[in-house]
Amino acid sequence: MIPPLLHPGSTPAGLGPRQALVIGAGLSGSAVAHSLALRGWAVTVIDQAKGIGAGASGLPAGLAAPHVSPDDNVLSRITRAGVQATLQRAQTLLQRGTDWAPTGVLEHNLAGKRRLPTAKLDHHNTQDSTPESTHEGSTQASAEQVAAAGLPLGTPALWHEQAGWIRPRQLVAAQLQTPGVQVLWQHKAQTIERRDNLWTVTDAQGQTLGQAPLLVVASAFDSLALLQPLPGFAVPLNPLRGQVSFGHMHDLNDAQRQLLPPFPVNGHGSFISGVPTPDGQSGWFIGSTFERNCEQAPVREEDHAANQLRLATLLPDLGAAMQQQFGPAHIHGWAGLRCTLPNRLPAVGPIDSQRLPGLWLCSGMGARGISLAVLCGELTAAWLCKTPLPLAPSLAKHLAAERYIHA
Repeated sequence: MIPPLLHPGSTPAGLGPRQALVIGAGLSGSAVAHSLALRGWAVTVIDQAKGIGAGASGLPAGLAAPHVSPDDNVLSRITRAGVQATLQRAQTLLQRGTDWAPTGVLEHNLAGKRRLPTAKLDHHNTQDSTPESTHEGSTQASAEQVAAAGLPLGTPALWHEQAGWIRPRQLVAAQLQTPGVQVLWQHKAQTIERRDNLWTVTDAQGQTLGQAPLLVVASAFDSLALLQPLPGFAVPLNPLRGQVSFGHMHDLNDAQRQLLPPFPVNGHGSFISGVPTPDGQSGWFIGSTFERNCEQAPVREEDHAANQLRLATLLPDLGAAMQQQFGPAHIHGWAGLRCTLPNRLPAVGPIDSQRLPGLWLCSGMGARGISLAVLCGELTAAWLCKTPLPLAPSLAKHLAAERYIHA
């Protein structure tokens, strides 16, 4: 079900300023806040953290890269639109080379899991004839690209031209600085309820943190505790823990440096180098691990070992050369909780238009928050403001949170 373009819980244009509350100041929440503020909304973002990057959006570095499939399925088409939206947002808000770079990404096609469509496909809907519906930008990797990655000639690999690395924390910070957005840090939303056509957010002491006709919950897995008490809520949000291992470039010797690929490589995890670490020094990154149904995110030594194996599988020569970099004297780690849904597609829009008018969700990005959050923020704003959708309606319906009402 596609949400109404202007939801009853929103304030129509011409009747005063449109106001919204957003719970969660990570990739999803900041994207929603930015997209609404650009359209004239006054947005208050509420977050329990002391500042930016306390949750999964604190990932030091990650990739915006499309998913591909032989049948160019819904996930592939949506992630392609999402990557395009993310790169455009980065171009507008971030500093190239420091906060992000459109490097392209080589995908080591391990076990032949990723294949491009063999021909341009007809998706049986003229509304799908939009840029995100073609697979241009992803091709078979050339022999030169495979060699540059340090892989043997003939290694199956794809090249994603429309892709690159991003530092999520910098994107979040830039989106939250949009005029019209204010952030309440160190305020934990404990309960939400609708009072007199306004959604009210209160803390554990019963103090009101904010009221507005529109409330968008975008606090990843923490969304579940807030929403579960409400009648009819049935979105099956699940936690997904991930750990990234990283080190500093200055710790690498000349032989190791010569093996570094000139662009990010993904496939069995992702490897990125030449990107600033949290302390500002240039570094390299490998990850992430995937641990489902885990609600805590400590950094673990065994996950450094798992990431070392990832690197050895993804880039065997580099992995062998960098074994010592995973020792305690050199290795650093970051871990966080993502939020995922069974079909790997986010839940966006009203949760239940009839029973919970004005309550919206933007969550369930899983491990694709960098690629999907900007798109989902734009989709939220477009549905609310009667502006053109950022992707075909036939694809947007697959993201609608109300798809779970009768699940």
